[in-house]
Amino acid sequence: MQKLVGKVAIVTGASSGIGRATALLFAREGAKVVAGARRENELASLVAEIKAAGGEAISLAGDVVSEDYTKALVALAVSQYGRLDIAYNNAGTLGEMGASTDVSAQGFADTVQTNLTSAFLGAKHQVPEMLKQGGGSIIFTSTFVGYSFAFPGVAAYAASKAGLIGLTQALAAEYGPQNIRVNAVLPGAVDTPMYRSMNDSAEAQAFVTQLHALKRVATPEELARSVLYLASDDSSFVTGTASLIDGGASITRS
Repeated sequence: MQKLVGKVAIVTGASSGIGRATALLFAREGAKVVAGARRENELASLVAEIKAAGGEAISLAGDVVSEDYTKALVALAVSQYGRLDIAYNNAGTLGEMGASTDVSAQGFADTVQTNLTSAFLGAKHQVPEMLKQGGGSIIFTSTFVGYSFAFPGVAAYAASKAGLIGLTQALAAEYGPQNIRVNAVLPGAVDTPMYRSMNDSAEAQAFVTQLHALKRVATPEELARSVLYLASDDSSFVTGTASLIDGGASITRS
């Protein structure tokens, strides 16, 4: 049975990687999808693929760091489909990398704005619509980096993604009484364009693979299935969690 029939879902960062895989899966599971990302052509391709498979979707291109854009995504969901049940705030960036003492203040701030502040702004405007209908599910993409595993050279990324866990817990406590569940997924390495840009050699990819107990990296579709669980009624008693979907990277350093 489809798990999201009758549901309306926003997915950000939907033009590629985990976001795209999740938007496709949500649509296959019966959700009406509002896809957001900066790249308009990629969004159009995603919507066309969903519709070709018999699903429903619409997109709006923009940058999640803009509060006006996060508001517009919610307004589009409501105007087009009449409600909002699920929000997967997935958009993110690696940001400025390097030794912490060399990272610029602006680079650090930009990374926090894209990875953390945008998620807050999304939830700020998603929650009121969910309250109108008696509940919903909000999901963030954090990471195992900065939670159970640390790399040198990614201070801004790790700090911003760790902040998402605190945001998850605060929102879950605040809106649990109104039946809004808030959770975060913490992926290990996932074979996405962002992963390949960070690990652009066979040696780097082999190193990252060995960090995982399963000795491989995930596919975007594997992460999408975990997000689906948190979006669906299968996780009706799950809120405030930071779910490690990391292939065992948190339990091995070999």
